[in-house]
Amino acid sequence: MRIAVSQWNGRVSPVFDVSERLLLVDMAEHQEITRESVYLTSVGPFGRIKELAHIGVNVLICGAISFALESALKHAGIRVIGFTCGDVEAVIAAFQKGCLGDACFRMPGLTGNAQRQSSHPAG
Repeated sequence: MRIAVSQWNGRVSPVFDVSERLLLVDMAEHQEITRESVYLTSVGPFGRIKELAHIGVNVLICGAISFALESALKHAGIRVIGFTCGDVEAVIAAFQKGCLGDACFRMPGLTGNAQRQSSHPAG
């Protein structure tokens, strides 16, 4: 499984739609195998979807994300765990343990549908 975490200065990037960098983590049975940092070259939503699919992303962990982009990514078969915040290393560890839905990883001020989406357990 390939996890992509949008990142900025060691933290989850606050808005995926304009994020420029991903940390790719390959995992097998909840254990990290490899990781690499990549820059996104596409600016528009359709280019981003194509780029993530091309590099084999199965799960995207990100901060805020537009509804249209999130829906299109899901339609492309990429699981989106949006509205996530925190230190990238802590987020990856929480994903591995299945506790990424904990309140400390939710963007502040979320209510309604966005909060429910962000609280799905990882794995």
